[in-house]
Amino acid sequence: QVQLVESGGGLVQAGDSLRLSCLASGPTFSDYSVGWFRQAPGKERDFVATIAWNPRDSFYAESVKGRFTISRDNAKNTAYLQMNSLKPEDTAVYYCAARDGFASVYHGDFGYWGQGTQVTVSS
Repeated sequence: QVQLVESGGGLVQAGDSLRLSCLASGPTFSDYSVGWFRQAPGKERDFVATIAWNPRDSFYAESVKGRFTISRDNAKNTAYLQMNSLKPEDTAVYYCAARDGFASVYHGDFGYWGQGTQVTVSS
């Protein structure tokens, strides 16, 4: 069983940066792939980025590629999402998710979810 807690969201202006953190409980966090997803009001939950147990394997949505960076520190049981050059369209609740398997871009593949953290980008 893995429990996830996100933090780091907030209200920023366009062009600013934020770093989201995802703290995981459990001794086997290093075995899990981690994904970040986001959901804006009235919209579906969209893939943002994912990273495998091997930090060299990471994938991004086209909309965030070059601006966002996913990383993990297995010693701290924590995954991160560094978000630079934020845009108003990045406004959403951001969710961290984990799965015992390969990295995936599909939210249905993830069995463990955090409660979400709100990111609001003003223009």
